[in-house]
Amino acid sequence: MSITRRAAFGLPFGLPMLAQAQPAPAFPDRAVRYIVPFTPAGLTDIMARLVAQKLSEIWSRPVVVENRAGGNALIGADAAAKSPPDGHTLLAITLTHAVNVSLFPNAPYDLMRDFVPVSVLGSLPLVVVVNANNPARSLADLIAQSRSRVLNGGSSGNGSPPHLGLELFRRVSGAGGNITHVPYRGGAPGVTDLVAGNLDFMVSNLPECLAQIQGGRLRGLAVTSPTRHRLVPDIPTVLEANAPDLQMTNWTAMLTNTAVPRPVLAEISRATQLAMRDGELRRRGEEGGFDMLGWEPDRSRSFMEAEVQRWGRLVREAGIRAD
Repeated sequence: MSITRRAAFGLPFGLPMLAQAQPAPAFPDRAVRYIVPFTPAGLTDIMARLVAQKLSEIWSRPVVVENRAGGNALIGADAAAKSPPDGHTLLAITLTHAVNVSLFPNAPYDLMRDFVPVSVLGSLPLVVVVNANNPARSLADLIAQSRSRVLNGGSSGNGSPPHLGLELFRRVSGAGGNITHVPYRGGAPGVTDLVAGNLDFMVSNLPECLAQIQGGRLRGLAVTSPTRHRLVPDIPTVLEANAPDLQMTNWTAMLTNTAVPRPVLAEISRATQLAMRDGELRRRGEEGGFDMLGWEPDRSRSFMEAEVQRWGRLVREAGIRAD
């Protein structure tokens, strides 16, 4: 008989005391699924897979990325909201989900009620970009163009981060109706048309147009981050271009169900913070254009609440509607 068992039998209340001292059930006790409500190989998917791989190592359990695209990213989020609240389902979101709060007021889930943030994992800037043959050499030049003629601006769809950037440019430039929004189903088709000369400009996610900028087919006029980006250090910021209201970032975060037990949530947060400090993970994320963040839950919630409010105002004031 072990020392622990002898002590238990030697005390009248030994067994109840031991029961109270038992640790919480181990988490995870099976595979964890990480729902990405976008197609594979996109920005959100890339970050989710980096984090999932590291979490699998930390927990010695599979963390399986499940792509459930469609419905403007609503389908995957709804599936996560309806999953058992035991912590074994995680959800990847982006700025798109903060905008969806206003675009889809009758969505089958409530972002800020049904989910709790684990961490804002990373962010990346957008870049105001034109075809290399466009005479505009600066953001001021493009603003001048927008005041003298109609410009066609592409985006990856209504309410997408590039569309929000285009609407901010419309405000900054004062061009109003001189900006025609041309939505695409994804960023790549818009960038392709911009290279072909079928668009005048885009406010594109940086990774989606980086190769074309580096190859000289497109020209970046300004990045929307507060500081210059390491991958395109020669492109000034919108602050340097005297357009501070054009400042924005796209971002990706990890959420789980609000009803997940607090000890389980604490373990998910602990492991995610540990993963985000991993040097190899950070290196690979930065190579993809991300600024690696790994914020704790409280800071992540405050940030998300502010983003929902900011973009909700723009959606209402600009009259943005879902596709």
